[in-house]
Amino acid sequence: MLSVRDLRVGFRTRSGVVPAVDGVDLDLYAGEVLAIVGESGSGKSAMSMSLVGLNRGPRTMISGTAHFRGIELISASERQLRSVRGKHIAVVFQDALAALNPLHRIGKQVAEMITLHQKVSGRRAKDMAVQMLGDVGISNPRHNAEAYPHQFSGGMRQRAMTAIALANDPTVLIADEPTTALDVTIQAQILDLLKSLQRELGTAVVIVTHDLGVVADIADRVAVMYSGRIVEIGTTEQVLYAPKHPYTRGLLASTPGVTGPIPASLPTIPGSPPMGAERPDGCSFAPRCAFVLRECATTPILASHDPSDSGHQDACWLGELTIPVPDESRSTL
Repeated sequence: MLSVRDLRVGFRTRSGVVPAVDGVDLDLYAGEVLAIVGESGSGKSAMSMSLVGLNRGPRTMISGTAHFRGIELISASERQLRSVRGKHIAVVFQDALAALNPLHRIGKQVAEMITLHQKVSGRRAKDMAVQMLGDVGISNPRHNAEAYPHQFSGGMRQRAMTAIALANDPTVLIADEPTTALDVTIQAQILDLLKSLQRELGTAVVIVTHDLGVVADIADRVAVMYSGRIVEIGTTEQVLYAPKHPYTRGLLASTPGVTGPIPASLPTIPGSPPMGAERPDGCSFAPRCAFVLRECATTPILASHDPSDSGHQDACWLGELTIPVPDESRSTL
């Protein structure tokens, strides 16, 4: 459905170009939920927003290809992107309060998305907006359609954002940290909503998150990003229960367990990810890796090291070397 090749996103700064995304290859299949995970600054949002042209600007450098239904998104004009955004590829943003227009009622904002892409009357669009708000779980939708964003709770705003994104039955939904700043009860409700809508509409979902619990609950496949590159990709079971890359293993090991004794402290990954224009030669994770080899001075290629483990790829020179993962990391999944 969506094929991304050699995607690169850089931001010009006084100290040079910061490579937010550094040569990503990725495929999205119809009806699947693909999770993009990694620390803050790993390039998750920069990659996903570049697919719909939402981070274009005079200081942004974007190259590569992203093919969707015969359209090349990276080189597409703004007019072409407008015909795709909201209709075929929709976005649920991280901060719904910032994304929603504070001066317009919720129902009007949903209806506006409908009239932009469908030839319907204003009255019909309003009725469709009310129905969409009900479909995403907002109670008394006709009444709440007249409310302003500040009158909604955080969970209701996120539902309203989801209603806007799904108003035109898109084939791809990009959810950028959709559960951030929500309490665990509302998080579960939003995830259940995304799963049910994905099943009913057959929408392919790209969910950007750093929460491994969210990944375990909703994703079919997982791509782990570090320093602008995908370092491991596979099914949720492959990546979370049989991780191969040291970075993935470090993320899992630092996740608190929900069973067993309470540890005095959790394992951590030493150091910090590279954030500026200067990046180390070879593997970007090498300065923080406990298993660094001489070969790590050369950039590893994302590839499968086990023919029997179909679709599970990692970018590491360790290959099939076994690295123990603490049991505590598995207990959360």
